[in-house]
Amino acid sequence: MESCCSCRSISKLTSFTLFIAFLLSCSFFTSSEAYDALDPNGNITIKWDVINWTPDGYLAVVTMFNFQQYRHIQTPGWTLGWTWAKKDVIWSMVGAQTTEQGDCSKFKGNIPHCCKKDPTVVDLLPGTPFNQQIANCCRGGVLTAWGQDTANAVGAFQISVGQAGTSNKTVKLPRNFTLKAPGPGYTCGPAKVVRPTQFTTADKRRTTQALMTWNVTCTYSQFLAQKTPTCCVSLSSFYNDTIVPCPTCSCGCQNNITQPGSCVDGDSPYLASAISAGGPKASNTPLVQCTSHMCPVRIHWHVKVNYKDYWRAKVTITNFNYRMNYSNWNLVVQHPNFDNLTQSFSFMYKGLTPYDGLNDTAMLWGVKFYNDFLNQAGPFGNVQSELLFQKEKSSFSFEKGFAFPRRVYFNGDNCVMPPPDAYPWLPNASSRPIISLLQPVMTILAALAFLLAYA
Repeated sequence: MESCCSCRSISKLTSFTLFIAFLLSCSFFTSSEAYDALDPNGNITIKWDVINWTPDGYLAVVTMFNFQQYRHIQTPGWTLGWTWAKKDVIWSMVGAQTTEQGDCSKFKGNIPHCCKKDPTVVDLLPGTPFNQQIANCCRGGVLTAWGQDTANAVGAFQISVGQAGTSNKTVKLPRNFTLKAPGPGYTCGPAKVVRPTQFTTADKRRTTQALMTWNVTCTYSQFLAQKTPTCCVSLSSFYNDTIVPCPTCSCGCQNNITQPGSCVDGDSPYLASAISAGGPKASNTPLVQCTSHMCPVRIHWHVKVNYKDYWRAKVTITNFNYRMNYSNWNLVVQHPNFDNLTQSFSFMYKGLTPYDGLNDTAMLWGVKFYNDFLNQAGPFGNVQSELLFQKEKSSFSFEKGFAFPRRVYFNGDNCVMPPPDAYPWLPNASSRPIISLLQPVMTILAALAFLLAYA
């Protein structure tokens, strides 16, 4: 009988263990599919407009739209690639160029711009001669977020393709589109033929139409972009002396055994040589100041003042990365009181409403020529502002962490938050759970009664 009971116990334990393992697997193995709850429709759309047929191919304008509300493509810019479906060549380009020409030895006379089966295209740099430009080109591949600066969220180039015997019935669309911005993170779907784009002349008196148009949609996944987070959040308040730091090892740990040189102390005499040691190719590899969290960027949220009808928070963004300056940075914060934000003192502000009737998310960014540039780690590597909120009498409270954000993004990346039970508590006894002396006594008595019953 004891054996049967033991078997049942083991069976139950095994089932319970499998259930726990399943829950953990759901938690730890993040899906690579790109979906952002605060920007559900965010994507980069590549529009390929055929504007003219040529004797051996076509002339097209390729336009990239960064429809993401708060995620930039930063320097050194985007890199676009694809695979030709046939033996295509690129005769010429305006506003962009391929990184390699490939083998064009079979051509005599006119040599194509690129003969590779899988070309890689990059934007031209600012200052390119005017006769090599088209509208929205030549920004070094930098595209700002749609919600922050729509005018600079579009990039374009013109391409002349050699593809024998082409028409809108026989043209073969490129395949396997890839987008790096500048590293991994984007997954592009197949090219799909859509309704031809219409163009209106500058005087708005005539409308023309593309001969053929197809779209490619690319979506972003932070999990694919980097295996570790890039930012974290720390908290403090006027009513509690406790400063809640970023969780330890939020973005990695100091490990000079397996990863020597992963961080450097700010007062180290070897700091200058460590920064320059990376070289141009490693310029995007973070070299962070040695901290307990090891994050390139930290956001600190401080609940500063409590008024009768208002309350004030101070936000400080600190750059711990010695190899990166952030221009046109932005911050996205989710907090239920953003529907009553009264004033942002030195940050620009825009409310985001990813879902109808929900106004709890704000995008903040710097004022141009004042604090829109976040310097690399050092004495000037921070920006800050204060936010003034009007209280909602029915829901506002300083208890249970209400005054702290629910979610924080920096430049589109989700930042690591402290655990909720570590948030600063109100000093009164009712705010923090207190274990009475009676509780352990009752626990001991219950345990004794259980043992006596089965003795």
